[in-house]
Amino acid sequence: MQTNLERHPCFNAGAKGSHGRVHLPVAPDCNIRCNYCNRKTDCVNESRPGVSSAILSPRQALAYLEKVLEKEPRIAVAGIAGPGDPFANPRQTLETMRLIRERYPHLLLCLSSNGLSMAGHLDEIARIGVSHVTLTVNAVDPEIGAKIYSWVRDGKVIHRGAKGAQLLLERQMKAVEGLKKRGITVKVNVIVLPGVNDHHVEKVARTMAGLGVDLLNCMPVFPNRDTLFENIPEPGKDFMEQVRAKAEKYLPQMRHCTRCRADAAGLLGEDRSGELLGSLRQCAALPKDLAERPHVAVATVEGLLVNLHLGEAAEFQIWSKTSDGYRHIAMREAPEPGGGTKRWETLAELLRDCRAVLVAGIRETPRKVLRDSGIEPIEMSGFIAMGLEAVYSGRSTRELKARRAGGCAKGLGCGGTGDGC
Repeated sequence: MQTNLERHPCFNAGAKGSHGRVHLPVAPDCNIRCNYCNRKTDCVNESRPGVSSAILSPRQALAYLEKVLEKEPRIAVAGIAGPGDPFANPRQTLETMRLIRERYPHLLLCLSSNGLSMAGHLDEIARIGVSHVTLTVNAVDPEIGAKIYSWVRDGKVIHRGAKGAQLLLERQMKAVEGLKKRGITVKVNVIVLPGVNDHHVEKVARTMAGLGVDLLNCMPVFPNRDTLFENIPEPGKDFMEQVRAKAEKYLPQMRHCTRCRADAAGLLGEDRSGELLGSLRQCAALPKDLAERPHVAVATVEGLLVNLHLGEAAEFQIWSKTSDGYRHIAMREAPEPGGGTKRWETLAELLRDCRAVLVAGIRETPRKVLRDSGIEPIEMSGFIAMGLEAVYSGRSTRELKARRAGGCAKGLGCGGTGDGC
């Protein structure tokens, strides 16, 4: 990926007035319980982590991102920061990142996590092209961590006290090491809690610097009602500057953080999430079939006609409907011939964001597998545009029916395996 990493306004204060970010709220669940966090409330005038006015599916998030970019073209970064933890919701998180990378390759991709469940997804994070990750590390001493976290959930097992804090710390350090090994820029957030961990921030900075972290963000706690720490006072500017000065001996400090919502959008000092609230809720209300399966796959030789049987296709063109017509957005390689039903199950996963696949022929086994996965196989002959128009308008596709119904000629595209087209 060739891109200018300096465009990220959270990692580079010089970009905050010219480059914006959007947080896509696709991760509702969390796997730890912080004693300062309350995700139950939402006010459009409230700006703090953990708050969002809606939860989006990956497809809905892509639709929302399109609207955001239309209204605010200075957006340079698309990120996921909750309102829970991205890797307590790995399917939604990674699918959203894949979709954005495919549709908007110029955008930087960013994730914010507590790090508990990230390590197992590092290869995929790097493969997608996520360039920036923020981890919240509030303590590197389990005894201090035990005061900050009520519990830590690893799969179905809940750990409390120092044991839970120790597990979280081990996973966080493993995540940082893995991210840096893969060349990803890492920022660490520390929530500064007077009387709990304020004296400990310097040690956090020293430890994170030893792991290769790039930037430290010391954030004053935001007192939230109905939490164990609701009566801890919010540190003032002078207090925070003293904390940062000690930490700065080890790591560069971020001093321009605005404690963003999980649905923040716009420049750091010019957030437009309130203005975009209508678009957010509109996309959250999109019908599932439209939001989850916006594309159509096509089996074609030259990109003009539908002229390949399903089993003949070595790759599929992926088409999408836009405001100015139909657009070819991607190519996807088909599974290798062989393997029987497994081949078609793999294909269904490959085309999971497609509502239909246009082919010159198909046999019953793959037809059933695709339909069971929500993908409608359409046998036709003629121009791709004709098939797309029929699919997106909801018209009957009978007039497009391929002349050779029933699938491919004997053995064609089946690789001699007998699993059909």
